[in-house]
Amino acid sequence: MTALRDALRLYLVTDPALCATYGVVNTVRAAVAGGVTMVQLRDKTATTAERIAVARALKQALTGTGVPLVVNDDLEAALAAGADGVHIGQGDISPSEARARLGSDRILGLSCETAEAVLAADPGVVDYLGLGPVFGTATKTDHKQPIGFDGLARLVALSPRPTVAIGGLKQTHVAEVLASGADGLAVVSAICGKPDPRANARAFDFSEGRTAR
Repeated sequence: MTALRDALRLYLVTDPALCATYGVVNTVRAAVAGGVTMVQLRDKTATTAERIAVARALKQALTGTGVPLVVNDDLEAALAAGADGVHIGQGDISPSEARARLGSDRILGLSCETAEAVLAADPGVVDYLGLGPVFGTATKTDHKQPIGFDGLARLVALSPRPTVAIGGLKQTHVAEVLASGADGLAVVSAICGKPDPRANARAFDFSEGRTAR
C-alpha cells in the first residue's frame, strides 16, 4: 500500500484538448520526467478503440519509469491495452464487477464526492479513492458542489484506503492537500496545455512534508 500511496502523490489526468499542442503521449512523457507519479488516461469523447491505441502508446512511453497507468471509465480499453488499472465513477460499472474482471493484481480507483460514497466503498475491492472536487474546474463540468479543503479532510478521515484529491488543484495547493491527510493530488490543467509540462510538473514542491498516514 505504501507504493500506491507514493504513486498517488502527483497524479496526472490527461485531457486531449489541453494536450493538443504536444499530444497526450509527449505531454505525459514530459510530465513524468518532471515528477508525475501516476497517469490517468481520460478522454470522454474517444471510442474504446481510440483509447486502446493511446493507452498502448502511453504504456510504451512509461516503460521503465515505474509510473502506473490507469484508464478512466473504460474497463475494456484498460484490459486490452494492458494498463495497470482503471478508475471509475459512481455511475459507471460497479466496483465489484470491475474487480472481478480486472483480477487482484491491477489497480482500481473510485471517485467519491460525498461521505456516503466513501463509506460505501469496499476496501476489499477498491484500491484508492479520488476525492473531490476540492474546487470547481472547467475540465469536468458535471462535477458536484466543491468541498474545499475542510470537506476533503472529512472525506479522507473516513477512508481506510489511500486517497487522492482532485478538482481545480494547482502547484500552490500541495501543502493544504497534504495537511488534509490525502496522499496526493490529481491535476489536469496545471500541467496539460502548459508550454513546458515538465517544468510545470517539477514546480509541485513536496519538500515541506508528506502525509503521516
